[in-house]
Amino acid sequence: MKNVRGYNFSRPFMGERVPQHVQNIVIKDFCTKNNLNFLLSATEYSMNNSSYILSELINDLDNMHGIVAYSIFQLPEENKKRKEFLRKILKKKKIIFFACENLKVTNNIEMKAIDTLWKIRKTMQKSKVNEIYKTIK
Repeated sequence: MKNVRGYNFSRPFMGERVPQHVQNIVIKDFCTKNNLNFLLSATEYSMNNSSYILSELINDLDNMHGIVAYSIFQLPEENKKRKEFLRKILKKKKIIFFACENLKVTNNIEMKAIDTLWKIRKTMQKSKVNEIYKTIK
């Protein structure tokens, strides 16, 4: 089995709040279903916009197959920083998986797909789609 490190959050992300133990259950289940050896999770600092732990995980990927994050929306919100992190993972010939969305990044095409999903989610968040939907109902 290939070793992977989990990555979760102790703070809300993209308007969502998921307890760490739930994130770990989802990550562990993803690893089991994908025949990956789960090596516990590293938890990001709770300060807004912190990605220090993710950066450390990427730097320490040498003896691992990759990272399993709970969600793609735990990647840095800043487009440039997000792309930089994903490029570093690809340059090391490693993989980042996203358990909730059942996605991964192993090449530039998948990286662009993740970026597109991010842009859609950010646009939806700004337009407050849920509020619009409530007024239509």
